[in-house]
Amino acid sequence: MNIRFAEKQDLPALVDIYNQAIAAQCIAVLEPVTPQARQAWFDEHPRESHPILIAESQDAILGYSYFSAYRPGRTALRHTAELSYFVDYKHHGQGVGSALLEACIQSCPELKIKTLFAILLETNVSSIGLLKKFKFEQWAHLPGVAEINGVAVGQVYFGRKTESM
Repeated sequence: MNIRFAEKQDLPALVDIYNQAIAAQCIAVLEPVTPQARQAWFDEHPRESHPILIAESQDAILGYSYFSAYRPGRTALRHTAELSYFVDYKHHGQGVGSALLEACIQSCPELKIKTLFAILLETNVSSIGLLKKFKFEQWAHLPGVAEINGVAVGQVYFGRKTESM
């Protein structure tokens, strides 16, 4: 498995993987997206500060992760980033998520990220387990803030300081 920076031509595959998570109701987005709709998102992730990382094998994209600025424009928070990751369902349980998280954690010093956190639906137990494996802790719980098919679902924030990783 190879980890590399995303390129523009990867966007359709990234959207396909993202739409799998939407279909599985693992994220708070409920409607499928298109590459055109995700172009602005892609452009907001420069390699130098908030990169999108791709896990690939034999030219197939297995999954991806990315950093997002937390509260952009608030200088005191410049060393904090939100971490997100998505793995193609055909490759769940094969170490792709772990490889992506490891690569993200390793890149934090170069990116000057001191605090990482992830926001998940409380029902996304596989992602919660992955974060715990990498010593993330639950920092917050927002009960019943999302509604999926008429069911209230909470969000959880998992985070950790990168100096202690």
